[in-house]
Amino acid sequence: MSDQEDMVFLFDVDNTLLDNDRVTDDLRRHLVEQFGKKSAERYWILFEALRVELGYTDYLGALQRYRQGLMNDPDLLTMSSYLLEYPFADRLYPGALDVLGHVGQWGQAVILSDGDVVFQPRKVQRSGLWDAVDGRVLIYIHKEKMIDAVMERYPARRYVMVDDKLRILAAMKKRMGERLTTVFPRQGHYAHDLKTVRLLPPADITIEHIGDLIDVDFAARLRTADIDETTQRRGITT
Repeated sequence: MSDQEDMVFLFDVDNTLLDNDRVTDDLRRHLVEQFGKKSAERYWILFEALRVELGYTDYLGALQRYRQGLMNDPDLLTMSSYLLEYPFADRLYPGALDVLGHVGQWGQAVILSDGDVVFQPRKVQRSGLWDAVDGRVLIYIHKEKMIDAVMERYPARRYVMVDDKLRILAAMKKRMGERLTTVFPRQGHYAHDLKTVRLLPPADITIEHIGDLIDVDFAARLRTADIDETTQRRGITT
C-alpha cells in the first residue's frame, strides 16, 4: 500500500473474531471419542509443552508429537483432516464479519495474528476472514514484536488494535503510544482471567462482544486525536 491511510484496524483472530475456545472444546471431545480419555490427555500435555517452547499454539505440531505411540492406529490419519477441514466459519462470533466491513469507512481492516504457517492461515481462510479483508493477513510468531513491519506494510496516521489479550494490547500501546487505540473484547478464557487482567493497564476501549464495535464512533475519536495533536504542537511552538 503506497498511500497512508487515516486509520488501519488490526484484528486478532482467536477469541477476538473467532471463538477458538469452542474449537478447542470440539477437538477435546473428538480426541476422547477417537482415542480415549487417557490418550487424549497426552495430546494436551504435548500441546501445552509445544506452546511454551514455540510461543504460539501449534495444533498440527502437537499432533505430530502425539503420533509417537500411536503409529499403528489408523484413526490417527484422520486427525489432520479433522483440523484442516474444521468448519471455522461456524465459530465466528456474531457480528464479526459485519465489524470488518463497518470499519472500512475509516480505513483498512487487517488480520494480525500469531500462529504457525500452516494451520493458522488455513483457519483464517476457512472462516471467511481472509476474503473479508481482501487478503490483508499478517501472521507472526510474536506480533507485538513486529510492529515496525506492520506499520511499514500498512502505513497510517492512526491505528486501532483489537485483541482479547491485554498483554498484547499493553505491549503495543507502550511501543506506539497515542498513535494506537487499543480495543479489548472481553471474550475467551484470556479475557476472563481476572488475576492477569488486574495486573495490566486497561485498554482504551473495552467491549463485551466484538459486534459492539459497530457502536464506536471512530470518526469522532480521529477528530479528537487530531485536535489534541494540533494543540500539543502549538504549545510546543509557542
